[in-house]
Amino acid sequence: MSRRPPPKERARGERPKDERPKGERPAPRPRPEPQRGPFRTASPDVVTLYGAHAVREALKGGRRKLLALYATETALPRIADLAIAAGLEPRLVDARDLSRHLGEEAVHQGLLLEARPLPEADIADIVSTSGVVLALDQITDPHNVGAILRTACAFGVDALIVTERHSPEFTGVLAKAASGALEHVTIVSVVNLARALDELRERGYSVVGLDSEGAEPIETIPLSKPLALVLGAEGKGLRRLTRERCDLIARLDLPGPIKSLNVSNACAAALSVAHLRLRDAARD
Repeated sequence: MSRRPPPKERARGERPKDERPKGERPAPRPRPEPQRGPFRTASPDVVTLYGAHAVREALKGGRRKLLALYATETALPRIADLAIAAGLEPRLVDARDLSRHLGEEAVHQGLLLEARPLPEADIADIVSTSGVVLALDQITDPHNVGAILRTACAFGVDALIVTERHSPEFTGVLAKAASGALEHVTIVSVVNLARALDELRERGYSVVGLDSEGAEPIETIPLSKPLALVLGAEGKGLRRLTRERCDLIARLDLPGPIKSLNVSNACAAALSVAHLRLRDAARD
């Protein structure tokens, strides 16, 4: 009859594995670090720019501090030289990561730039080059404001004046719609638009409001530099105090059956008329 082998002798003070003195708790297991995405969390100090034109112009502009550049393998060659010149090392990402971060509807073109907001500006900071500024009376749609910025840049407008409240953030969708113009047009954010228009008038600006019900067409009213052209929100138009600060309220004379335009299209048409008339006046 076989016998069990005797138990192995333990060293003095040694405990079997899994045996603990009574009342002793097991050591806590280290918790794994949370998975963190590569992108910064949205905040007032971080602006997100995406799309080829918006990113390229920000890299070239030199007006803001640049934080990080993300690019897909396909988009990287288009931006590599500008990134090096700006002192940034692009981080390779997958297009799906950009879409998840920005939203599936965002047309990012494989590029995303994180940066600080543009420096704040006051009316006193406006440098008169073209002699024309735009003022927006609570226009909130970022696509419209972005398109207005693009048009303003094309016509060399000196500044865009907006209200602190009831205006979109100058990032993301707006920057994409502006197609790089955000880096070239001075943005002045004011608490009270009526007071800002008063200040412009004190500085010698003539203030013209644009409204589809204006008494006179912009093609015939007297225009001179410096000029502030004021646009109201679609539907609401110019507010009462804004209208009262305008020297004239003008309309676009449209020959077709529809007498009003999207505000960004109306801005383009009005700036075209103003540009031609001011140029012709300068020649006379």
